[in-house]
Amino acid sequence: MKEAASGALRPVYLVLGEERWLVDRVVNALREAAAKGGIAGFNEDKFLAGDASIESILGAARMLPMMAPRRFVLVRGVERWEKKDDGGDEGGGEEERAGAGGKRGASRQASPLDALAEYAKAPSPSAVLVLVATKLHAQRRVVTSAKKGDFLVACEPLSRRALPGFITSIAREKGNPIASDVADQLAEIAGPELGYVVDAIERLSLYVGPKQPITEDAIAQVVIRVRQSTVWELIDALGRRRLDRALAALADAYDPRDGGLRLLGAVSWSVRQMVKFESALAAGASQAEAAQRAGVSPYKVNDVAQTIRGLPRGALAGWMRVLAETDLALKSSRRPAQAVLETMLIEMCSR
Repeated sequence: MKEAASGALRPVYLVLGEERWLVDRVVNALREAAAKGGIAGFNEDKFLAGDASIESILGAARMLPMMAPRRFVLVRGVERWEKKDDGGDEGGGEEERAGAGGKRGASRQASPLDALAEYAKAPSPSAVLVLVATKLHAQRRVVTSAKKGDFLVACEPLSRRALPGFITSIAREKGNPIASDVADQLAEIAGPELGYVVDAIERLSLYVGPKQPITEDAIAQVVIRVRQSTVWELIDALGRRRLDRALAALADAYDPRDGGLRLLGAVSWSVRQMVKFESALAAGASQAEAAQRAGVSPYKVNDVAQTIRGLPRGALAGWMRVLAETDLALKSSRRPAQAVLETMLIEMCSR
């Protein structure tokens, strides 16, 4: 992204990773930077690996630009060549096998991935070749060359720990401040796919208005229709073993449009706050300090502390396990989502 902004582009980039939002952002930045000084789209070629031959792709990269300093050549789905490659170039590639296998190895045509690695050794200075793949074997020559030549762009999904910081940064770009605990809540509810997270921040920004903070209430209105106060009512009911109240809160808050995942995220975030709060208390912190570390709002401190005191030892750990199992069930089971969530509440009450 920095190189695209400065215009100091490399002749080859390998954009590797499964986070589509990051991949698209990198590709768009490189395309815009490569097009500067020329007519938009006039010196641009797009290919899908497997549908286009490696010869036509490299031919496009070596073609001189027309009335512009550079050509832009994009190849998506590079991992498709790896799936079709029977022997691969792992462990040294065609050149080593040629030496070990004699004429038969030498006569074999190099794989498209090997051909890309060879091109990267002496690329055309008047082209920007962008290779996009979700995943490639780390020992592929094109990957090792990209690492050694420093043209590998990693676009892997962000960890859960890193997601709140990302949310804070994007919200700041929109001009909207967001508290750390609210960013953590949004990460739990909207994550982990960055495309959905960024879309949620965009909608929240429009909802709260310019320079206004993104709040829990805004998240409840825009991202999920359940307010955090309702979630705490559900948690309180679970802590008191009041399954009837917990099921009633679920029935009121459940939204079939998201398959229960957003509501599960809100509950998981609250339980994670309780785990942090309990851990801080066990380490000798005061209730106020524990609340600050856990991101618990000051007006909820006494309620959270009372709920934790009423739980048997180890109950929160059991709840976390149930929540993880529920997340898996919502994403893979054929059971109705509301039934899965009701089972979750029954198990949490029994613990």
